[in-house]
Amino acid sequence: MIVRNWMQPHPMLIPCTMLVSEAKRLMSENHLHALPVVDDEGRLRGLVTRANLLRMGQFVLHTQDPDEFAFFVTRLKVRDIMVRNPDTVQATDTMEECLRKGQAHGVAQFPVLDGDEIVGVISANEIFQIAANFLGAGEHRNGITIGPVRLGPGMLGRVAEIAESTGAVLQALYPINVRHDALADDVLAEKQVIVRFHGGRLSELVAAYEAAGFPVLEKLEVRPAALAA
Repeated sequence: MIVRNWMQPHPMLIPCTMLVSEAKRLMSENHLHALPVVDDEGRLRGLVTRANLLRMGQFVLHTQDPDEFAFFVTRLKVRDIMVRNPDTVQATDTMEECLRKGQAHGVAQFPVLDGDEIVGVISANEIFQIAANFLGAGEHRNGITIGPVRLGPGMLGRVAEIAESTGAVLQALYPINVRHDALADDVLAEKQVIVRFHGGRLSELVAAYEAAGFPVLEKLEVRPAALAA
């Protein structure tokens, strides 16, 4: 998965001389979480985030000082509060690289560059969208989680075969690390495996995995009443 395919394209760009109060209005009216700040030649110089604006607004409100409020509304500029030289990702980066960078730097949104040109913004919202797609949110899939399983040749095939042997229509398998410090390229690391499926009986699938020696950690059944709701 490539950042270009998940980012918010054609981002709204603002100059560093814009009033913070105007940036706040633009962000609120357009339901944005971040605004890239550019110079006169369109080069990235900073990033204003909703968190920046909330912190500044809360500070002004807490002071209850009319002069502070007047300064915030009429004089405070974007350049005074923006994140300078923000971390960025390239449009051709993978989403895995984007996630790792966000975790390493504690960043929830990135301007996206194509070379030096700003072509998008990607934020935690898009990450949640990816997670929802993976987990089948809105598709009403049944599911169970088994593990820990030491992955090796044929292991996921065996997991899939057990599901299908019960009449379930397999939709997806998601191996996830049991330990947060596990290396991403350690293919033999113990993992939990999320199984998503339609049809079949959940109880039969649970019994089949347990009979095959796979501990069942979680189970989820979407009932007709839940579908109707």
